[in-house]
Amino acid sequence: MENIVDVFKVLSNRTRVDILIWLKNPLEHFDKPTAHLNKNMSEKGGVCVGDIQEKANMSPSTVSHYLKMMQQVGLLESERHGQWTYYRRNEANINQLVNIMKKDL
Repeated sequence: MENIVDVFKVLSNRTRVDILIWLKNPLEHFDKPTAHLNKNMSEKGGVCVGDIQEKANMSPSTVSHYLKMMQQVGLLESERHGQWTYYRRNEANINQLVNIMKKDL
């Protein structure tokens, strides 16, 4: 986490926080089997952008922008399979943020 201020800016939006919550337990929040990256393709898993957009009930461009912002500060990782991009939480960076908050804030 290079710039913690940028991370908090990203987290200052309710929808972006919701996306992090949804991606923490994707099977609970995305009920369509096609929403999830098949575990055979990647051990890390992920949720399709279109399904995140549908759940957020926002335009594709807005959700894509949010996901890009979250990835840029290290909260999310993405993986492309064909024409689809799947996102997942970057747990290592999220844990680092939690540790920084416990220790330094």
